[in-house]
Amino acid sequence: MDLSDLTRDLAALRDEAVLSIEAASDVAALEAIELDVLGKKGRLTGVLRGIGGLPAEDRPRVGAVANIVRAALEGAIAARGGDLRGAALDARLRTEAIDVTTPGRPIRRGSLHPINETIREIADIFGQFGFVTYEGPEVEDDLTNFQMLNIAPDHPARDLWDTLYVDIDGQLLRTHTSPGQIRVMTSTAPPIRALLPGRCYRYEAIDASHASEFFQVEGLMVDEGTTMADLKGLLDQFAKALYGADKRTRFRPGYYPFTEPSVAFDVECLVCGGSGCPACSRSGWMTILGAGMVHPVVLQYGGLDPERYQGFAFGMGVERIANLRHSVGDLRLYMENDLRFLDQFVAAGRVEAAR
Repeated sequence: MDLSDLTRDLAALRDEAVLSIEAASDVAALEAIELDVLGKKGRLTGVLRGIGGLPAEDRPRVGAVANIVRAALEGAIAARGGDLRGAALDARLRTEAIDVTTPGRPIRRGSLHPINETIREIADIFGQFGFVTYEGPEVEDDLTNFQMLNIAPDHPARDLWDTLYVDIDGQLLRTHTSPGQIRVMTSTAPPIRALLPGRCYRYEAIDASHASEFFQVEGLMVDEGTTMADLKGLLDQFAKALYGADKRTRFRPGYYPFTEPSVAFDVECLVCGGSGCPACSRSGWMTILGAGMVHPVVLQYGGLDPERYQGFAFGMGVERIANLRHSVGDLRLYMENDLRFLDQFVAAGRVEAAR
């Protein structure tokens, strides 16, 4: 192959490639043409392999022509690529155009978890009676969690709590919210009306009615002349506000080391209305909390004179209250974070949107 043949082949390659470049319909087709013409194994490289058969004096001339052809093709590819990319962008903008006059889509708001909603409802009811909500630490010491509540190290009532200890110095995860009584009494002068919601921990075998992590709400009222009648009237109004004004309530004997006398507080069965059913063990009553008059020893640990002040305390399991309100039979459902379970409370209007 002589000089004229190589020059002619380069010109023909340029003209053919330019036509193909101008006819490319999209960026992908253009990239395929570029690879076919200018790639390492492309057609331009194939033509240039013939330079080796030319005389030495002709090779620079062919090389110069080849550089001109390469530059022309690269320029044509760049120009066509710019046009194709601009057209693609225009098409995308047209298809993705936003009508700023269109009303926005409503943003779905979160809702309160049934447990948080129940705690809030309890606090709202007792707040109408002047109770103020306090918070206590989840890690307590043995002294505050047990001994100041009249539960000595050798007290048989310790068998009622399966305690999770944090260290050998007696630090533990609180087993109930009752230690908050001591903290409120030692920091607040009577009259006291305190509500103490919080998370508690016990080493429990987990099933439909037991959990190692659960919520309680503790209530405490201390003043001069406080009586069991005050406790009965308050809890009666609470039950009616929570479950309905027609619900009957009752006290029956109970036992707690930190109250004397102690009672269990029952409300008329929410399923059968008091006639007796499997839900209430055919008794017609459901226990919703334990309560009693604060033990004089506990008042003394709280820095108060039991000869002058009397008080009552009550404690309720939030999961149990929520179960009765929403007819839930397994408290493990509250902790599984299954949206199918949680969404039904919002759909039924049984919990309010987060504020």
